[in-house]
Amino acid sequence: MTHPKYTLTSTTPRLTGAKLAITALALALGTFMQVLDSTIANVSLPTICGDLGVSSESGTWVITAFAATNAVLVPLTGWLMMRFGIVRVFTAALLAFTVASFLCGIAWNLPVLVAFRVLQGAVSGPLIPGSQALLISVFPPHRRATALTIWSMTTMSAPVFGPVLGGYISDNFYWGWIFFINLPIGLVAAVISWRALKTRETPTRKLPIDMWGLVLLTIWVFSLQTMLDLGKDLDWFHSTTIVVLAICAVVGFAIWVVWELTDARPVVDLSLFLNRNFAMGVLALSLGYGIFFANNVLLPLWLQTQMGYTASWAGLVSAPAGLVAVALSPFVGRFKWDPRITASVAFIAFALDFHLRSQYAPDSPFMTLQLPLFIQGVGFATLFVPLLNIMLDGIPAEKVPLASGLSNFARIISGSFGASIITTFWDRREALHQSRLAETIAVGSPSYDQALNSLKSLGMSQFQAIESIMHTVINQAYLQSTIDLFYFSSWAALAAMGLVWLTRRPKPPQGPPIPPAGD
Repeated sequence: MTHPKYTLTSTTPRLTGAKLAITALALALGTFMQVLDSTIANVSLPTICGDLGVSSESGTWVITAFAATNAVLVPLTGWLMMRFGIVRVFTAALLAFTVASFLCGIAWNLPVLVAFRVLQGAVSGPLIPGSQALLISVFPPHRRATALTIWSMTTMSAPVFGPVLGGYISDNFYWGWIFFINLPIGLVAAVISWRALKTRETPTRKLPIDMWGLVLLTIWVFSLQTMLDLGKDLDWFHSTTIVVLAICAVVGFAIWVVWELTDARPVVDLSLFLNRNFAMGVLALSLGYGIFFANNVLLPLWLQTQMGYTASWAGLVSAPAGLVAVALSPFVGRFKWDPRITASVAFIAFALDFHLRSQYAPDSPFMTLQLPLFIQGVGFATLFVPLLNIMLDGIPAEKVPLASGLSNFARIISGSFGASIITTFWDRREALHQSRLAETIAVGSPSYDQALNSLKSLGMSQFQAIESIMHTVINQAYLQSTIDLFYFSSWAALAAMGLVWLTRRPKPPQGPPIPPAGD
């Protein structure tokens, strides 16, 4: 039964033909921009850090600040849409995101860039759930799968353009253009969306907002994110700052959970987790996306800082994942078998992808580096749609937007945490391997003297030969660290697959389209 406030009036004709296609494209661009900006900076990070004079480790704030802020504001989307209308909120978010992108492009130092990325992440909260809900609402019920496929394709096409565009721009233009390219996309999408949907605005009403829930959510998320980002620089729990942040994260999370479970209108409806499919589906999606996103940050970082790849070539290594995902996504939505099987294919593909990456060598050619990314594309294409069907199984229609927003929050925050965690362990494992390698090639040892004499025979000075040996040791240590993390990620993906089979088989989608906004 359709919730009354979501039912289109008889005087509102359905969009058809070219108008429906153009509107759907404009709505999809909202998702495209948001996902593009969460991936385009991955390849450009070393260039940005070099231009701003900061380390690559400090530069991860550019990625995590955007993701964490976006995640925190996603749960507020439902309230904003009910208070101001979904079309107004989505259009305003597009325009605000465009302005924030311009500000990111003109940033003159890292703190300013991070501040503008926080702003960009904050205003982008409604883009993904808004575009998803509006896409489903403008299509007739029997074409819901088409709407989800369009949304899925735009989500997956951004990783194709992100690394390639980011690499090309970084190598040939000022890095700020990775943000400036959002300007025409955002303006066009906002104009088309408003003109096509302004007469189809959802009813609005004044509702109380769970301000304390939002404040507590912000406290524990940013405390945990800051702890993960600063921990490697401040020697973790030997630092008072890290200890304080950890206490704020744990205590803030505990109080937030209690508050949300007892508040009449919580900003995050945790009761949704009483649905087994939703709980296990969100957990599987969070782990899968967290592992995927973390490794997509690690690969270009390693290629550019240790393997001598330019940003453009690092982007081309990553490109096949998106290309394969885009090619497969139209077919994934048509699969009629158990969604748990399709989701398992995704995790198996991720596990195989990371296993092959763990076989990388210092002299691996371009095609060897690129091959696992084709397999990753299969995993990316088969991850979202089946898990979405699993998560929404048994969720009342009026709560679907809340469920979608909560799952997006969990997914985005997992990616942010994953990026921080993997770069931390990358440095820690490098230090471990470097100490072990140093023991085998210690100054005065036969292997050290042999390497030193060999380099000097090639015309190097004593200092140049020593520097070359140290560079080789560090390079090998980072390679071993990278391989370790790829290997661990392979097993983590297989473990996450087990969560899928803790759910029951979802029923085929039936009934009216998903409503565009929720209580």
